[in-house]
Amino acid sequence: MIKLIASDLDGTLLRHGAQELPERTVRLIHALTQKGVRFIAASGRQYDNERRLFAPIRDEISYIAENGSLCVHQGNVISRGIIPDDLAYRIMHDIKKNPDYEIVASREDTCLIEGRCPEFVNHIVNVMKNTTEIVDDITKVSGPFLKLAVANMSSHDLHGYLKELQEKYSDQLKVVTSGNIWIDFIVPGYNKGTALQTFLDLFGVKPEECMAFGDQYNDIEMLELAGYGYAMSDAAPGIASHARYVTDSVEEVLEDVLASLD
Repeated sequence: MIKLIASDLDGTLLRHGAQELPERTVRLIHALTQKGVRFIAASGRQYDNERRLFAPIRDEISYIAENGSLCVHQGNVISRGIIPDDLAYRIMHDIKKNPDYEIVASREDTCLIEGRCPEFVNHIVNVMKNTTEIVDDITKVSGPFLKLAVANMSSHDLHGYLKELQEKYSDQLKVVTSGNIWIDFIVPGYNKGTALQTFLDLFGVKPEECMAFGDQYNDIEMLELAGYGYAMSDAAPGIASHARYVTDSVEEVLEDVLASLD
């Protein structure tokens, strides 16, 4: 029997760039939690952002934020990963040399960005609706930092830059895509899979009693851990090989789970 469900957001529950959850999705998750099934939102997004997305049921679910660097249950932080300040500043200085990319530095209370690109500022503040602080120079802000991310708003070769950044920093941080415009830097030992394991231990749930959904490389560990891992049918290349199943719709699978509980 499924006792816990974890799902990625962008590209998985939030389809085709959507920034609001469909009412159907919220209704299904609420019905599952009422039946005793735990639900975890698992995203590269900040915790505050996730809470807003799930506003009608925000206190019924748990959260994996910042790609696993922050886990929150009932308002309590149960795990937290921090990027060393010297490494964070070195990466930010390096990325600022490339004018095609914008930086987000995530702290637990806010995300910090520069204001030089109006399109990017609009995306973070008005589209994603992040709790945001706009600064003149991101290399001069204070940590501690849970995650760094870079975004490309101009459809340049994301994977080419990903490879370059992985060659420079993958011995110190995990460097992965997170959605179509994002590259994330994550603390070693912290990812959606390790975060999910933290919750499995907390709730006393076995992997074979767990279901997970995802579509990007930052979802791989979570999909591999869950006994019922679902890759989206339009997931990034190779993701399906890390999952047990493929689906076009998270909601259809959730409906099946709910029906099995009746």
